[in-house]
Amino acid sequence: MEQLIATIEKGKPFFNAIARNKYLKAIRDGFISVIPIIIFSSIFILVDAVPNVWGFYWPAEIDAILMKAYNYSMGILALGAAATTAKHFCDAQNRDMPKNNQINFLSVMIASVIGFLLLSSDAINVEVDSTSYSGFANGFLGSKGLLTAFISAFVVGIVYKFFVSRNITIKLPDQVPPNISQTFKDLIPFSVSISIFWLFDLIFRSAFGFCFAQGVIQVFQPLFSAADSYVGLAIIYGAMSLFWFVGVHGPSIVEPAISAALVANMSANLTAYQAGEQATHVLSLSSQYFVVCLGGTGATLVICFMFAFLAKSKEMKAIGRASMIPTLFNVNEPFLFGAPMVLNPIFFVPFVFAPICNIWALKIFVDLIGMDGFLYTLPWTVPGPVGIIMGLGFQPLAFVFLAAVLAIDFLVYYPFFKVYDREKCEEEAAMLEEELAAKAAAKGDAMTAAFQGKINASSVADDDSKTQAAAADSNDLAKLNGRRVLVLCQGGGTSGLLANALAKAAKEHGIDLETGADAYGNHVDMMKDFDLVILAPQAASYFDDLKADCDRMGIACCVTRGKQYIDLTRDGEASLRFVAEQLNL
Repeated sequence: MEQLIATIEKGKPFFNAIARNKYLKAIRDGFISVIPIIIFSSIFILVDAVPNVWGFYWPAEIDAILMKAYNYSMGILALGAAATTAKHFCDAQNRDMPKNNQINFLSVMIASVIGFLLLSSDAINVEVDSTSYSGFANGFLGSKGLLTAFISAFVVGIVYKFFVSRNITIKLPDQVPPNISQTFKDLIPFSVSISIFWLFDLIFRSAFGFCFAQGVIQVFQPLFSAADSYVGLAIIYGAMSLFWFVGVHGPSIVEPAISAALVANMSANLTAYQAGEQATHVLSLSSQYFVVCLGGTGATLVICFMFAFLAKSKEMKAIGRASMIPTLFNVNEPFLFGAPMVLNPIFFVPFVFAPICNIWALKIFVDLIGMDGFLYTLPWTVPGPVGIIMGLGFQPLAFVFLAAVLAIDFLVYYPFFKVYDREKCEEEAAMLEEELAAKAAAKGDAMTAAFQGKINASSVADDDSKTQAAAADSNDLAKLNGRRVLVLCQGGGTSGLLANALAKAAKEHGIDLETGADAYGNHVDMMKDFDLVILAPQAASYFDDLKADCDRMGIACCVTRGKQYIDLTRDGEASLRFVAEQLNL
């Protein structure tokens, strides 16, 4: 097993390179930026459709009001993604550009939105009561248009970089205000970008008779279907757990490739359910949040509670009880690095295969038992069991499925848990013997020292040295007054643990320290307001890019290791000293 893990670890640089790929990162970060749209719209769908389970249906006018909020948010999801993906791709492009010649991300976002509309929407002209109205068809502005949104964002970003990096722009005299100069500087790349989309749209529609977005869906539909099979699901989620096991954030590599399918399948499920048909898609955003990642990547909810309440090892019990609340809310990094699960040979098999077993169980319930797939999207921090019940629309089979998944995870993890628990108990017994021997030796030394009359003198010296060290340490921490620290992780959950620990410790020491926490990818616009940026271990593959951003702005940055990060979140004073060291105070 250790040889297998060593072999996998050799590929870690390659996996890190994939995770740092600017196209995949832009898709991931752009997709994350529009998640609030998905969650917001799902609130109205929940209110509108869940009562149907108990035979209650809203009057038509109330239903129309609720669905309007859904259609005007989820219905333009891809339009938003075209803008957010373009923005994040622009940030990546700017990393390679001179500081005094950056691409204007606002212009890029607008160009991407216009280009996306050209590729995905037909003009509509209708006449009502002798009055003519015109507008855009929205059939591909929602989840169906996500792939086209990503493409439009990349085309615009590439065009802008080509022109701006070569200074092929309209230059105005220095006396002209910067905002006006920027407008003219953007004019050439903006015009070329839109012209490319316009001409391509004319050619494509003439050749095929439909819009490009529809063509993309037709091309990728077989891949979406293959991904929703038993083999496809195993490959996708086995790979995600495998990457995480060797310390590379799996979703960063896997999720960009399936993000369009995750959302499109959710929409297809809801449409089928509302039409009185079975919702048959298994691969979806909510199934990933609450089934595959029940308690976080590796489906660690059950094993964390096993640590907390079934372990005989004191260390395992302590780790489990300290980590079970975050893990319940799908923030499992404290457990992954504290147990540890990452790179622990004993847990390799269940960590990779428990998520696969979970998603296969969902497919069995959908394909063979007739349960509807996930219909509603909830925030990923909703406790997994609650997310399963609500996401499946409170259907009776959802409760049976939840019990089945918990039982499956218990059975998958239990044999490996027992092996690890036995090993840790043996280690603790050996440590206890060593500790007792050390205490006995220390007691003997103390008696000898007392006989020689040296104990009082050494105690005074020790007390003095401790007092001096405490004073020096206090002075160093006092230098943190007025400093600002930003903690970044992959999804914005783990970073809050360290930021809160720093804030609490600073308050206890009377230190004016400002802390912030967010997801990597959202940092570019906010990091200029901070003195230090700390990168959590699961986002370590992005450190080179972060350092480039920080060096450009004159900001200190650092990356933490797994166990080190967890220790810092649990020891506020140590976290303050860590910050002081990074700032060379």
